[in-house]
Amino acid sequence: MNRREFLQVLAAAAGAGLPLMSRQALADQSWDGLYDVPRFGNVHLLHMTDSHAQLMPIYFREPSVNIGVGEALNRPPHLVGPHLLKHFGLKPGTPEAHAFSCIDFESAARRYGKVGGFAHLATLVKRMKASRPGALLLDGGDTWQGSGTALWTKGQDMVDAILQLGVDVMTAHWEFTLGEARVEEIVNNDLKGKIDFVAQNVATADFGDPVFEPFTLRQINGVPVAIIGQAFPYTPIANPGYMVPNWTFGIQEDQLQDVIGQARSKGAQVVVLLSHNGMDVDLKLASRVTGLDAILGGHTHDGMPQPMLVENPGGKTLVTNAGSNGKFLGVLDFDVKNGRVAEWRYRLLPVFADALPVDPEMQALIDRVRKPYADKLGEVLATTEDLLYRRGNFNGSFDQLIVDAMLEVKQAQVAFSPGFRWGTTLLPGSPITMEHVLDQTAITYPATTLTDMPGSMIKAVLEDVADNLFNPDPYYQQGGDMVRVGGMTYAIDPSAEMGKRIQDMRIGGKPIDADKTYKVAGWASVQANAEGEPIWDVVSAWLRDRKTVSVGALNQPRLIGVSGNRGLL
Repeated sequence: MNRREFLQVLAAAAGAGLPLMSRQALADQSWDGLYDVPRFGNVHLLHMTDSHAQLMPIYFREPSVNIGVGEALNRPPHLVGPHLLKHFGLKPGTPEAHAFSCIDFESAARRYGKVGGFAHLATLVKRMKASRPGALLLDGGDTWQGSGTALWTKGQDMVDAILQLGVDVMTAHWEFTLGEARVEEIVNNDLKGKIDFVAQNVATADFGDPVFEPFTLRQINGVPVAIIGQAFPYTPIANPGYMVPNWTFGIQEDQLQDVIGQARSKGAQVVVLLSHNGMDVDLKLASRVTGLDAILGGHTHDGMPQPMLVENPGGKTLVTNAGSNGKFLGVLDFDVKNGRVAEWRYRLLPVFADALPVDPEMQALIDRVRKPYADKLGEVLATTEDLLYRRGNFNGSFDQLIVDAMLEVKQAQVAFSPGFRWGTTLLPGSPITMEHVLDQTAITYPATTLTDMPGSMIKAVLEDVADNLFNPDPYYQQGGDMVRVGGMTYAIDPSAEMGKRIQDMRIGGKPIDADKTYKVAGWASVQANAEGEPIWDVVSAWLRDRKTVSVGALNQPRLIGVSGNRGLL
């Protein structure tokens, strides 16, 4: 479909009363060819991941800080801004440059509009499936969590949405924070016979029996294709273990190799891992496990325009990651000849809401889901004078707002907020609604706490999280970013050894005493006995009192030894 034909279709849809894109977007020639992806080969996979329950179009700023250490230094996914554009050959000032980087974010966001939204994603999925008979839509997980409606419906809004979207296969991570019983209820009822829920690395804690099917074998245009599931390996550590007490997780490298063998023995000519490991983990895994044609990854929210090709003893494996928040759709085409992959093509397509008309059926579902909660979601709490965002290794302006609220409301000296990578972005001058606060905080263990903590423990907490983020061995990384800190300053050397990264901790300019006790506020404790008002109540009350907020300079740590690191602007 060329531009003229596309506009004719839009005109006809407008005449039928359907909501469409803005006039500015229609006039913007930048969209030309953005979604023209010629079909290639005979096996077609569409990939989405980490949508975090964002049914509506949003803004989402990519990081300006995504530091790599060890072998990950200055290689994808640890490239930001112009370094990323140069590596992948993307032209500055284009829609793609805006989608994949943080460069001139505010002005570009105002020009190109919001991204994602399941009604717009559905239009793109249908377009790609229409051009690719037999294509499978794969969902990498982190789908049923991340919004107020997902929290209040226990994920049902997103389950209904992925069924409407036409997802064929999925794996999981934050889904498990709904608890074992709820996950099994959805898998055994809503998804049964419609979506294959696969996870080769989840077993029962007593006898080690598989909880879910390890893989599914599908025919695509006569070619047997195996999709193996890899759920987030560290779920009981990064999230509350009491929510999944009867299940074990882990990377399970040897077991994965066996599952690949089983899939091949059953005739699979293409074997793909649908992973929620995080990209650095997937890169290491691809170098050690043989027989995988591709790893379609998630968890670390890295929007990779093209896969990395990783060599291993058995050949080569494509490794990619498809961003987050419904912002991207990956399109992977294989040409399979004589029982093996001969060639491939890949595109990671940004989902621009202004460039894709809504799908009426999906929009109707979204409207129905949101209607009972519209007043609560739409409550205006305050107005922001600054750009509010989350993503980045050390802090984000929305995170700064959260720790500032905790410091004041909890009357703490120090505040910690988890380095979650999900959470939407707000442009300066925007109202902050209850929905936006929930976009940053909607979890099933939201209690805020106030703890008397010695200085030595404050350092231990920071060291532990820093090792999770900067350990040179990817298998010891759990994803996420550094804990956000309020009320204190510190320095960090990401390349130092465990226990030596955190330096020069201060409160009010004075060094923190290892033996002195400080009042520390926090939230999202993984302990079962955490008590306190939900974080969204703390933040929303604080915002209501202010009406207008300005974050100002972020409380960023002083970085040591990062000169020349292309994961830093």
